[in-house]
Amino acid sequence: MALKARNNKKGFTLVEVIVVVVILAILAAIMVPSMIGWINKAEDKTAVVEGRTILVAGQTIVSENYKAFDSATVTMTPSTHSDYINQIQSLADVGATVTSMTVTDGKVTAFEMKSSGNKTVTYSSTADDPYTVS
Repeated sequence: MALKARNNKKGFTLVEVIVVVVILAILAAIMVPSMIGWINKAEDKTAVVEGRTILVAGQTIVSENYKAFDSATVTMTPSTHSDYINQIQSLADVGATVTSMTVTDGKVTAFEMKSSGNKTVTYSSTADDPYTVS
């Protein structure tokens, strides 16, 4: 009777378990690089959104202070125009840091910033693709 109970046990064999583990490992090896690519694309898109917010905030501050920016071209940096840069960063409220912003005839034409995800975003109003993320 004891022999019959021992032979009647149901379960997976070691070979079946190893096959399942190998299949899962192969699937993981295929999916991980794709997932990393998706994560990088999402971080880049987040940085561009932060850049667009900085652009709107920058244009708002420039418009509010039009007398300071009515000359041909002004390039703002944290060391030369810290008050305006701080206002822009505060208004945008995205955690990004503006490293430079160029204003031409009262319009923001270019800027460079460091996003909250530590990506560098460059904007140029004359480029086909105005936002570059690196």
